[in-house]
Amino acid sequence: MAGGGSRPELAAAVSDAGGLGFLAGGYKTADGMYQEIKRLRALSARPFGVNLFMPQPPAVDPAAVEAYRGQLAGEATWYDTPLGEDVFGGCDDGYDAKVAILLDDPVPLVSFTFGCPDPATLDAFHRAGTCTAVTVTTAEEARTAQHAGAQAVCVQGIEAGGHQGTHRDDPEADGGGFGLLPLVAQVREAVAVPIIAAGGLMRGAQIAAVLAAGAAAAQLGTAFLPCPESGADPLHKRALTDPLFSRTELTRAFSGRPARGLVNRFMREHGPYAPAAYPQVHHLTTGLRKAAADAGDPQGMALWAGQGHRLARTLPAGQLVEVLTAEVAEAQSAMQMRSAS
Repeated sequence: MAGGGSRPELAAAVSDAGGLGFLAGGYKTADGMYQEIKRLRALSARPFGVNLFMPQPPAVDPAAVEAYRGQLAGEATWYDTPLGEDVFGGCDDGYDAKVAILLDDPVPLVSFTFGCPDPATLDAFHRAGTCTAVTVTTAEEARTAQHAGAQAVCVQGIEAGGHQGTHRDDPEADGGGFGLLPLVAQVREAVAVPIIAAGGLMRGAQIAAVLAAGAAAAQLGTAFLPCPESGADPLHKRALTDPLFSRTELTRAFSGRPARGLVNRFMREHGPYAPAAYPQVHHLTTGLRKAAADAGDPQGMALWAGQGHRLARTLPAGQLVEVLTAEVAEAQSAMQMRSAS
């Protein structure tokens, strides 16, 4: 939930209700991340996690990025805002500094997206008393994470909202990927570490299903976006259940990496032309997305959402955790009754 949805108030409410709240370290400076950790600790004494984006390789075609800049010229005129400059600088978002902070002042859990840290980094977190998890989208990625020393894998199905956490950004694989339940089954046979299931989960019955399939826990993002504690833009929150936005797609239009969001005008007009260039495209479109939000225009925003977005409930985060917990218990009881009959 990088980009605004994740904030200390949301993580604290989830943790206090018995879940495990998370802070998004992506797109933040190292100091910004640290300040949010301090704020969360002041709000709650419960365990929580921090997610980091892995640095991306610099092998990007500058000509393709500049061609996309030309594609977006009309948007810059329409929203009266310049496109991002120096989009090839600062591509690691201060990853090393963030790791140093988290090792110096450990948190209970750190997870990684867009790749797997080296064994030395994972071992350093283990010695600091921090559990580690790596987001994976295939059984092969899960084996890599286990071999490197990750203590858990977050198995992300194709249904997930926001960025796909693939370790290798392969344009030829766009639109591919596995559904969550078959992927959990594949990863369960491939590794021995605990599995966290993520992707399109909105109801307790779905959580019960992934637990029955072999996951140790479930991770939800879109379900918590409309909560009052979420930092998502009000336009984004309303769009989740607005009939105008009836479906989601994977797109590179906003960031240069495949990410699932509600289909809007920007995605339809620019998605087919967006290059595989993350985070360069993200930096290029940052001003446009902000200007669209300031103008009250969801058609120009990145409305990240999983496939289950129409099931979103506008509840306080703590109450949502309680409702989900009750639904899981009800679903598991029903499963036990069916198996006993």
